[in-house]
Amino acid sequence: MSSNTKNEKSEQRPGSSRGMGMPAPKAKNFKGTLKRLITYLKPYKGQLLAVFITAIISTVFSIVSPKIMGKATTKLFEGLMMKLKGVPGAHIDFTYIGNIILLLIGLYLLSAAFAYVQQYIMAGVAQKTVYHLRKEVEEKLNRLPLKYFDGRTHGEILSRAVNDVDNISTTLQQSLTQLITSIVTLIGVIVMMLSISPLMTLIVVITLPLSFVATASIARKSQRYFIGQQMALGQLNGHVEEMYTGHKIIKVFGQEKKSIADFEVINEKLYHSGWKAQFVSGMIMPIMSFINNIGYVFVSVAGGILVTKKAIEIGDIQAFIQYARQFSQPITQTAQITNIIQSTIASAERVFEILDESEEVPEAVEPKVITAPKGEVEFEHVSFGYKKDELLIEDMNISVKPGQKIAIVGPTGAGKTTLINLLMRFYEINSGKILIDGVDTREMRRADLRSLFGMVLQDTWLFNSTIRDNIAYGREGATEREIVAAAQAANADHFIRTLPDGYDTILNEEASNISQGQKQLLTIARAILANPAMLILDEATSSVDTRTEVQIQKAMDHLMQGRTSFIIAHRLSTIRGADLILVMNQGKVIEKGNHQELLHQGGFYADLYNSQFAGGGMKNVG
Repeated sequence: MSSNTKNEKSEQRPGSSRGMGMPAPKAKNFKGTLKRLITYLKPYKGQLLAVFITAIISTVFSIVSPKIMGKATTKLFEGLMMKLKGVPGAHIDFTYIGNIILLLIGLYLLSAAFAYVQQYIMAGVAQKTVYHLRKEVEEKLNRLPLKYFDGRTHGEILSRAVNDVDNISTTLQQSLTQLITSIVTLIGVIVMMLSISPLMTLIVVITLPLSFVATASIARKSQRYFIGQQMALGQLNGHVEEMYTGHKIIKVFGQEKKSIADFEVINEKLYHSGWKAQFVSGMIMPIMSFINNIGYVFVSVAGGILVTKKAIEIGDIQAFIQYARQFSQPITQTAQITNIIQSTIASAERVFEILDESEEVPEAVEPKVITAPKGEVEFEHVSFGYKKDELLIEDMNISVKPGQKIAIVGPTGAGKTTLINLLMRFYEINSGKILIDGVDTREMRRADLRSLFGMVLQDTWLFNSTIRDNIAYGREGATEREIVAAAQAANADHFIRTLPDGYDTILNEEASNISQGQKQLLTIARAILANPAMLILDEATSSVDTRTEVQIQKAMDHLMQGRTSFIIAHRLSTIRGADLILVMNQGKVIEKGNHQELLHQGGFYADLYNSQFAGGGMKNVG
């Protein structure tokens, strides 16, 4: 299995382990990325202000409630004590208590209502922000040159465009409001505790350093276990994917036991890392609870002393204990949110890296359009290299007349595919010109240039839809009659009609419910329907039987009639009738001519051709 696939599977979704003590990936430029992310929120300043105000109001209502509830407790306690002392006319003022209960219900309802408004507004802001960010990423990917995609795994690009953007969305919608609420709650709780008793507040605050020290030491230990867990998880995902995609090969060579043994080793490693990570991180809450409970004991003792001295009321102790319990919660939440925000900024940085990538050379200001293409192609002194200091093609000159069949042959790495990439302007040439009907391709819009070509490649590309839709992809607005005519011209109509649902047959995700040859016939039908002026054909008959090969060859011959065709040749037997054969080696055209001329020269082509048929065998080139 290729490393690309492994990378795709092993790359973990950022933020997927929220709340589990996972160490967050760090951004390279935290401040700069944060400022840039904030610019996406600027159009929603009004809504964000509303979120901030509603968060404060909602939190204040919930913070004030314990103090008010304490008054009810005090009134109840006073009434009971007076009754026990036998004070004449002593009674419990249930009317006062009832009013307080109604007031509390109203406060809690108001708090919930403002919290709802806060979440509603923030959800809209978050989704609109991410909508625009996702749109920017999509548009940017469409403007990036092919070399960007060639230099990165699909998994990495998908992770940035989907998972990282999703991570930003979740943080904006949830963590941002939680952070505001936590900060307001922390400030409010400290103010309320100080209003009740500065001494008891000091006792609660003293327990904080103990909590921080305990949490930090445990987090440090758990971090290395979490890193080990993620590494083992990546290995396990890669192994499972590899075994799944290659299960036939594994069975053919009898490697089931080795595969299972490898799985057991990785799984055991994941088990130990995961168990230790969860166990160590799971110790945080019990230790914090222990420290907090010690704090409650001291608070209760100090509160009891203060009540006996009539410095505070009994209800204040109840309120204070509630505040003390609320005190640690926003601190823990803020620590978790800080970790999440760090991960989010790292995600944003990865997304911005895409947005900052160098784009394709801008389109011509006044692009030229070829209205009636003939198919004449000229390469004039073309030079190109994937790296500026390492030229692959030097001073290439090719002249192709309309309607000619041009075969490009040579060993692997000779530059055959590079030549096609330059023709389609997937890559920009370093120097020279490529002309189509006398027009420099750099003076045309890329979309207009590429619309002149039809492509049938060795790797067929069909999508998860009906056969009809796959053929119709060649031209927008094609009628049923045109689709069927294209299929007939490609010798595909017969096999399509033998399928249970005919043209309505749905191809699965990998189009594995039809054969390789049938897939190729469908791509030829699609190209015929597109009716391009020129063709690029990468022969794809190497993995089909002889009869199917004949069908595909007939379909390709029909497709090439009257069109300038560039054929990347693998089987030299299929290009004997080419008008011009370009023999490439190390990025240069070393021989030109038709089949007979090149054989007569007895050069590189003759050696290639003879090697394919030596001993009656037939091998592929390139």
